[in-house]
Order: sequence, then C-alpha cells, then structure tokens
Amino acid sequence: MAKQSAGILMYRLTSGRLEVFLVHPGGPFWAKKDKAAWSIPKGEYEEGEDPLDAARRELTEETGISLDGALLDLGELRQPSRKVVRAWATEHDCDPSKISSNTFTLEWPPKSGKQQEFPEIDRAEWFPIPVARMKLHRGQVGFIDKLPESLGLPEESATEAEDEPPKQLGLF
Repeated sequence: MAKQSAGILMYRLTSGRLEVFLVHPGGPFWAKKDKAAWSIPKGEYEEGEDPLDAARRELTEETGISLDGALLDLGELRQPSRKVVRAWATEHDCDPSKISSNTFTLEWPPKSGKQQEFPEIDRAEWFPIPVARMKLHRGQVGFIDKLPESLGLPEESATEAEDEPPKQLGLF
C-alpha cells in the first residue's frame, strides 16, 4: 500500500487577493532549495488512523498552530513518489515568524558519526497563488488550484500578480 499523508492548507484574503500558507522543510538537504521545495503542513499517518486527526496533529507539530472546527475537504492527490496526500483547507491568519516546529536528528555531515538536530520546518510564509504555484512541490499544486473554485472565489483573486516578491522569514 502507498504511503499516506494528510495536511491542512491555510488561506487568507488580503486586499481581495487569495494567499496560502506554505512551509519550507528544514535540514541540510533542503537548505538551498526554494523552487518546488515548499509544502503545505502535512505528514504521514498510519493505516486505521483518521486522516483529519493526522492533518491537525501535523499542523501543530510543524507550526505550533492548533485548529478546531470544520475544514474544507480538498480531496486526495497522488504524488510523483506514489504517496497519496489528502488535504483540507481553512481560513486562518497567523504570523509566520511566530511558528515553532518540532525537530529531527540526522547524522551530519554524512559518515561523520556526529548527530545534529534540525527543525522539521525552517521557515513559513504567505504566498499569492501564482507565486505559490512556483514554490510548492509539484505534486501538491493541485490543492491550490482547487481552492478558489472550492471557495466560490472569482479567478482574479487567485491570479492577481504581486507587485513585489514576498518577504521570507527564517525561524531558526
């Protein structure tokens, strides 16, 4: 059976423009990657575990944000890796500089015998949809493509160009 992940895509409307909240993976492998490296906050869940419960857990572990209440089901997408990702959306604003992520331990540098701790998520940011399409891992772009229609928003709110690139904030 393919691995399964679940996540929550937070969104907000700013001056009539739809923006989504994305996270950047931490650790040395992702440190210098930007294009197609970002993700919705998500993580794997086990067979028999409720995917929505897993999505809420992963959001909290990766960002420190806890959400209750109804969420909009965006369905599932099969990733190029064959993993199946299920996502929900919710309108929720937050300050990306205030998020807190869990950590993981990795032997770094490789074959050095030294263990180092890294944040699972090293930064987060709000992006307008056109920028998010470039930043987001290609297997997850379908979620942000579904969002405007699912919300009943006009196409302009999702495609309006941005005057300047968004400021990225580092967490650690």
